[in-house]
Amino acid sequence: MNELTKSSSDTYFLGHPKGLVTLFLTEMWERMSYYGMRGLLVLFMTREVVEGGLNLDTGTAMAIYGVYGASVYFLCVPGGWVADKIFGAQRTVLIGAIIITIGHYILALPFEKTFFLGLVFVSIGTGLLKPNISTIVGQLYKPGDIRVDAGYTIFYMSINIGSMLGFLVCGYLGEKVGWHWGFGAAGVGMTFGVIQYIFSKASLGEAGLQPTLDESEDSSRYLSIFSISSVLLSLIIISAFVGLWSIDPQILNQIIVYLILIVAIFYFVYLYLFAGLNKAEKGNISMLLLLFIGSVLFWAGFDQGGSSLNLFAKDYTDLFILGWEMPATFLQVANPLMVVIFAPFFAAFWINLGKRNLDLDTPQKFALGCFLMAIGFFVMIFGVEVALENEKAGVKWLLLTYLFHTLGELCLSPVGLSATAKYSPKRYKGQMMGIWFLSSSLAAGLAGLLASKSFESGISSMPGLFNQIILALVIVGIILIIANKFVKATTDLEE
Repeated sequence: MNELTKSSSDTYFLGHPKGLVTLFLTEMWERMSYYGMRGLLVLFMTREVVEGGLNLDTGTAMAIYGVYGASVYFLCVPGGWVADKIFGAQRTVLIGAIIITIGHYILALPFEKTFFLGLVFVSIGTGLLKPNISTIVGQLYKPGDIRVDAGYTIFYMSINIGSMLGFLVCGYLGEKVGWHWGFGAAGVGMTFGVIQYIFSKASLGEAGLQPTLDESEDSSRYLSIFSISSVLLSLIIISAFVGLWSIDPQILNQIIVYLILIVAIFYFVYLYLFAGLNKAEKGNISMLLLLFIGSVLFWAGFDQGGSSLNLFAKDYTDLFILGWEMPATFLQVANPLMVVIFAPFFAAFWINLGKRNLDLDTPQKFALGCFLMAIGFFVMIFGVEVALENEKAGVKWLLLTYLFHTLGELCLSPVGLSATAKYSPKRYKGQMMGIWFLSSSLAAGLAGLLASKSFESGISSMPGLFNQIILALVIVGIILIIANKFVKATTDLEE
């Protein structure tokens, strides 16, 4: 109780630590830039050259979308390692934010090669920023503080406020003014995020300030590994940029999915067998492995929003309102808007259940999220049938789908962030947050493969694909409920 009382004295921001303001605003601007740009990707790549696009076929565009999404989250693993071993989370977040900003301004240049170079920069920067800003959130609280889940839910609201701004501002400029105007607006938003972080990061105190090295570890060795890896990566990027090599995006998408799966398997094996963890820590890793599996299936379905469902909105949905055709990206505002509306209720709901000792275990929350996601795709099947009959479907089908997906998201995503922060062994907190985002990486790669199949025979391919997704989500949800009886985790570990 002493720890809880001590940590509760910092209630500056909605009853939470002052540092949460800095992280809230930084994440808001970063997500504004990320989602604003991502919402334009598939639309830009599939539009004809005369419309300012790249005129790529749907399968190739979906594959590039999958590769990009997978790369962003895959790089969270080395991003967590860099923070743990070299710079500390605070400095790594700043470095990542600056690289992201540069990437968005490169995307604003109207050339095909700079488009792909910009995606590389945004991917690398996000890999450095994303896992570490989430780790710092957890470190603002003392062990045992019951506010942690609610704090992550509030932090999650920043993601959705930012994505709303991105879809509205970047989406409108991209679709109505010019694609590269939308990409440039993302860079401006990220610039605000960098400036805000620099001037307010003192409020973070010691949270994430230093790397989490053991006394026996040599930081200079890790710095050498980082330097050599950076040089090699730069050479690979430069050689591709000047045309020395290329690869089919669909093949690359498949390779990345297999690579990420292998990395995940080897990392969990390493933690179990070679990391020197005690029995309680291994129990926590078992819990995080279970959540990893649930997360992959959930986000593989969720990411259809930016790919197959986004194209459905653009080409098969009636977007006219009072004679004005709104940008297709505006429909994606529904998800973050619903999160902002419902997140406070979920935060209060989890706390009230906890006070009454009725709180659902984390795997049970994940299972509920999977079931709600499945319902959303079930609704969408009816929307596709309407479009097949009438050429266009009403926006209500997408809005209902996004509603159920959002409710599922609120059961899973902020809870998953919180669980990773609570249950990760201290020496591996940054890396385990990277592994949490690795599940999103694997999901993004799978989403790209699934989305490329969704238009194989036009939209008539969608119902069959969605039925397969529904079945997989239901099966995983049942597995999570059953496994919860055997896998237990604890926060009462030696620090």
